[in-house]
Amino acid sequence: MSDVTGGRRRRRRSDAERSAGAVLDAAVQVLGRHPDAKVEEVAAAAGVTRQTVYAHYPSRPLLVAAVIDRITAEAVATIDAANVDSDTVTEALLRWLDVTWRLFDRYPLLLHPSVTAIDQADSDRQHAPVIERLERLIRRGQASGEFDGTLNPAWLVAATIALGHAAGGEIAAARMTTAQTAAALRHSILRVYGAHEPR
Repeated sequence: MSDVTGGRRRRRRSDAERSAGAVLDAAVQVLGRHPDAKVEEVAAAAGVTRQTVYAHYPSRPLLVAAVIDRITAEAVATIDAANVDSDTVTEALLRWLDVTWRLFDRYPLLLHPSVTAIDQADSDRQHAPVIERLERLIRRGQASGEFDGTLNPAWLVAATIALGHAAGGEIAAARMTTAQTAAALRHSILRVYGAHEPR
């Protein structure tokens, strides 16, 4: 293969990677905020055709999965930046809740039925990095006596996720405001964990 042919292939591959990145960036913005948006809206935001979107992501569920993966990476970076391993464990838990709740508020897609009903194995894979940090926090709280040590950490993780989805459902159904739901979630999580509001 000549240097010219190799250079063309590298440019095409580089162009394709840039195009895929633009599609994913647009999808995070469009679908993240408007979960029912059409693929055409993502294409328009990315400055590409609908066919280009499908060339990179052959189906809408694959595009949504890529968006969730990107948002999960953002969540992990935000949780790590919030330094949830410092201060009292209860304060760290409340910081973790605040960080994740702000992401739910920023990206309604995370609480959309199309996401909450995805295959359990995919859901577990997508939640894994966030769950790992929460479980580490729970174990720390149980070891320090701030959280109920009789409850299985996996149960507390599952309860936290379920309460988060229930909170999203209340907002989606317009039965509670975001502020009311955030306060109810905080209160409920503290009770489930057997923790007390910091003074």
